[in-house]
Amino acid sequence: MAEYRELTVNGLWKNNPALVQLLGLCPLLGVTNSVVNAIGLGLATIFVLVASNSCVSLIRNVTPDEIRLPAFVMIIAAAVTCTELLMQAFAFQLYVILGIFLPLITTNCVILGRADGYARKNPLPAAAYDGLIMGIGFAIVLVLLGAARELLGTGGIFANMDLLFGPTASGWHWVVNENYPQFLLAVLPPGAFILTGLLIALKNVIDGRVEKMQAAKQAPIEHGSKRVRVTGTIS
Repeated sequence: MAEYRELTVNGLWKNNPALVQLLGLCPLLGVTNSVVNAIGLGLATIFVLVASNSCVSLIRNVTPDEIRLPAFVMIIAAAVTCTELLMQAFAFQLYVILGIFLPLITTNCVILGRADGYARKNPLPAAAYDGLIMGIGFAIVLVLLGAARELLGTGGIFANMDLLFGPTASGWHWVVNENYPQFLLAVLPPGAFILTGLLIALKNVIDGRVEKMQAAKQAPIEHGSKRVRVTGTIS
């Protein structure tokens, strides 16, 4: 259980692929101009991470080092192809919007890094869980960035959610102000860079405060009697 607890903390916070490792920035910055795009890409990334980690773990003992990386890339590419086919079947309009960023998941450093750095060294349950947690950590950052950019850029949030969740989600769109002047910078790539930097800075501030609190709690406390030196004349 301690291993799974460590994987959870690392994937969601300490070693988050987007905020700490700074991997997968191409889709992170290119797709997150709305929440629905971020959720779609996040779910696709989670699926590919779990599938590729699981397959790599299963073949870890029979794959020679000479062909290890090409084999991993083939597994990842197959998982991405399955993801594309599923999205074409059930969310075609979102598939069209995401465009080239779906097949580019194949070259996402997060996925290849976890396959080579963790899955090939660990059994199936741990490898699959690592893929799930790393994918969730990456997806959370995608959604947070997408929500911030959509809200700042358009004055509303959860637009076009029916592209992913069907007609029942068409009423989820929430508008802060009908007369909101659109902030174009937020939905353009420079806005993605700025907001990503702010998220990273916020995480660093939180980590710094947590470290100070832990250091204060661990400060040694002196117990027992103390000698007091008295100087001068007492009348």
